[in-house]
Amino acid sequence: MHLSNTLSRYFGKFANYKFPAFIQRRINALYVKIFGISLQEFDPIESYATLNALFTRSLRTQRPFDPSSKTLISPCDAKITELGAVIDAQALQIKGMSYSVGELLGQSSLKSGYFYINLYLSPKDYHRYHAPCDLEVMEVRYFAGELLPVNEPSLRKNAHLFVRNERVVIVAKTPNDSILYFVAVGALNVGQMVLHFEPRISTNTAHAQSTTYHYPTPIHIAKAQEIGFFKMGSTIVVFVEHCLPSCLVSSKVKFGDTIGELITDTTQTL
Repeated sequence: MHLSNTLSRYFGKFANYKFPAFIQRRINALYVKIFGISLQEFDPIESYATLNALFTRSLRTQRPFDPSSKTLISPCDAKITELGAVIDAQALQIKGMSYSVGELLGQSSLKSGYFYINLYLSPKDYHRYHAPCDLEVMEVRYFAGELLPVNEPSLRKNAHLFVRNERVVIVAKTPNDSILYFVAVGALNVGQMVLHFEPRISTNTAHAQSTTYHYPTPIHIAKAQEIGFFKMGSTIVVFVEHCLPSCLVSSKVKFGDTIGELITDTTQTL
């Protein structure tokens, strides 16, 4: 087992520990101050009985989003660290550093016409993730691995980081009958990645083993519906076929923002 995984499990125990209320308020207040977290859309700081409860805070009200079946919305609050077309079965984890998409997804290849968007969730961000469009989930793949940091310095330092790290891959059909891959990548101090619809997946355990779950009857997840959450910050990579992006590298996005258009006319330029 990798040292990063062991350290992350210990941190997870600390984050899940319920200290006396007056101590917990101070821990929460320190975390909010250090990372500059705004709780404007969330419950007040004294509402969170553990640090992990603060990490995984939910929105008080649903954010607005474009309900059209033609648009792709951001699944989370994040920074766009990279985006582009998949070329020769390769994608970028950061400018100048590529990796095998097939290896990341756990399959032999990926056909042409795919676009990818890397979304980095910092420790200050809202840690829940949602469906970027209506999804019919056909399969979930869990890959055990390391838990290296996924911030930009680490992305520049560690080759093939996304492939090395623990991750969960959701394989789903979109409203334009394309296949979308939603990849939740683990990171240092991520105690767990949670999928609401698949409780059998338990991440960052001492005896983690890669596994795949198939759904003969696909699981429907409506656009903007909550899929799950990270127990600390991390990264989501979305691979979608036939998509015209409407976001830029280094831009900040919020869950619900439109980040692309799903197209059915595949003669349009990607």
